[in-house]
Amino acid sequence: MATDLTKVRNIGICAHIDAGKTTVTERFLFYTGKIHKMGEVHEGTATMDSLQEEQERGITIQAAATTCPWTLDGVEYTINLIDTPGHVDFTIEVERSLRVLDAAVAVFDGKEGVEAQSETVWRQADRYSVPRLCLINKMDKTGADFEYSFNSILTRLGANAVAIQYPIGQGATFRGMIDLLEMKARIWDLDTQGAEFHETEIPEELLETAKKWRHTMIEKIVETCDNLTEKYLTDENSITMGELVAALRKAVVKQVIFPVLCGSALKYVGVQKVLDTVIRLLPCPTECPDVEGTDPRDENEKLSRPHRDDAPFSALVFKVVNDIAGNLTYLRIYSGTLKKGDRVLNPVNGKRENVSRLYEMHAKDRTALDSAGAGKIVAVIGVKDSWTGDTLCDQDHPIVLERMSFPEPVISMSIEPNTADDKKKLGEALTIIRREDPSFRSEYNDETGETIISGMGELHLEIIKNKLVRDMKVNVTVGKPRVSYRETIIGTAKDVRGLFKKQTGGRGQFGDAVVSVSPITPEQAKAQELVMKNGVVFEDKIAGGVIPREFISSVEYGIRQAAASGIIGGYPVINVKVDLVYGSYHDVDSSQIAFEQAGALAFREACTRAKPALLEPIMKLVVTTPDEYFGNVSGDIASRRGSIVDSEMRGVTRMLHCEVPLSELFGYTTSLRSMTQGRATSSMEPLDYRLMPDRLKDTVLAKQ
Repeated sequence: MATDLTKVRNIGICAHIDAGKTTVTERFLFYTGKIHKMGEVHEGTATMDSLQEEQERGITIQAAATTCPWTLDGVEYTINLIDTPGHVDFTIEVERSLRVLDAAVAVFDGKEGVEAQSETVWRQADRYSVPRLCLINKMDKTGADFEYSFNSILTRLGANAVAIQYPIGQGATFRGMIDLLEMKARIWDLDTQGAEFHETEIPEELLETAKKWRHTMIEKIVETCDNLTEKYLTDENSITMGELVAALRKAVVKQVIFPVLCGSALKYVGVQKVLDTVIRLLPCPTECPDVEGTDPRDENEKLSRPHRDDAPFSALVFKVVNDIAGNLTYLRIYSGTLKKGDRVLNPVNGKRENVSRLYEMHAKDRTALDSAGAGKIVAVIGVKDSWTGDTLCDQDHPIVLERMSFPEPVISMSIEPNTADDKKKLGEALTIIRREDPSFRSEYNDETGETIISGMGELHLEIIKNKLVRDMKVNVTVGKPRVSYRETIIGTAKDVRGLFKKQTGGRGQFGDAVVSVSPITPEQAKAQELVMKNGVVFEDKIAGGVIPREFISSVEYGIRQAAASGIIGGYPVINVKVDLVYGSYHDVDSSQIAFEQAGALAFREACTRAKPALLEPIMKLVVTTPDEYFGNVSGDIASRRGSIVDSEMRGVTRMLHCEVPLSELFGYTTSLRSMTQGRATSSMEPLDYRLMPDRLKDTVLAKQ
């Protein structure tokens, strides 16, 4: 039976670490009847934190999907829900979840407001044009301040936030909220785990405040609708509740307004009203634009697919999990219907895939399905050659959907198997992890015999190591984490020749390429409409056919291979523009391999002449510390070659926004705790790559 897509919501929960995402999700599952006993993150019993590592650490590591029902005004709806991690090391999980969702609930800590990772996930949601509603959670927390948190959304995210609720009490006195649309107060009964609440008149002492906030809310909503603007100017009181909600919904879907609610998931307050608001204000799949893609046979031809069950099938692979029965491949179906036993096409690699089994997921549990239509988020078994970001589609109607962008690793460490048997198992295990986690890299160094694994942070690599040892039973010895540097050039080099000439008795090899190199930033490349691929821009400036067309791509391939292996330290070369300006060829001896070698030789020599330099990853570090330790913390940051770019007071607490080289931050959390008696906290995320001082560059290269 076809699904009524107007009754479906595909949403994600995303936020900074410790804002309460998983607790919110746990309450959603309880109140929708999906689970009958609420787990707690701090006890390691949360349903959506199913990995042993998640339960032990009390954090979310991988995004978990589930489906739950919710009834509003007598109509039953289906909510497909993804709980995402908050820790920056697992930002890829947020990225790929937001890519396939129609909307999101952004959760904020009622005391802290917008935090570092809040900004990151907000930018990710902006990138994929995801409508959002905001939940200021933890209003029961000591020091919670709704107005401060609300203003931080306005100022730090630049979002047009509109409060549609106002809290009754804050901290220990928090017990409910005022609905600014209906102008009613709701008080929750904590004895029933929040299952029951009652409506009452707005407390006298909050009435004027509620009227002020409602007035602001109405002004913001009517600004988005010409008809309501006229009504508002004539008689504000003539605008009905239905008209306000309809206009607000349109504005939310267009991402013109971001509604703000409040509550406390831990104390069970306000969760049901969040679910109601998800249904009332967030879009169903049919309200989202048709999914767009390209024709695999012609990249310039744009195609689209409507969100309908009777349209040609198209879906995006957004997650792959290794499973006993085979790879569990998570899909978002955008159009058409997928049936168990179907054969589908992966237009990215041209391979056909069999869907042997089809499931609806509930964290680690699953329910078998015979078919699934547009708007569904499902998992399938049988797909073998499709990775995160790949498209699956109807064999007769191919389309390639927009791929995702994956962050580059910033930290690496060596890993060695203990025995010959472990060596064999390690290769298989790393292939599985790479397939599951696109932000993870591994490579074997022939010269040193080491396997190098790279990831997004110390925690990321530690969890991968634990996965290898504990889950995959591979015994390994690991080295210390080390920084993933990059190389670049700070000068230019013109007309540098790379000549590859080899005579071997029979047919020889001849390739001759002349290149010029210069520095270029991604912003400059974009402004000049140049294509930067893996940090390198290649431009063909050959005139007069001095190098035949068929060898130009070989020269480019050789240059890119040389850039990937580095010039001075074996690190990838980035932010370089290469112009192929001249060359020559031999009618008999020239070949693709010869021109690949010529391109590589020319590139290496040109970069050597153009003053090669080392770039180091800089982290955006946010430290929250009691003001009395400000001197110690700022002095320590300066000693780590860091700088404080912004500082703000929040009561007796100071928040420092810093930029610090990653190489100086190993073990920083432990050091920060010891210098502040455990009272300061920190979070960090990659910012960019910057030039490294020469004295330090020489030290790093000497260790190679």
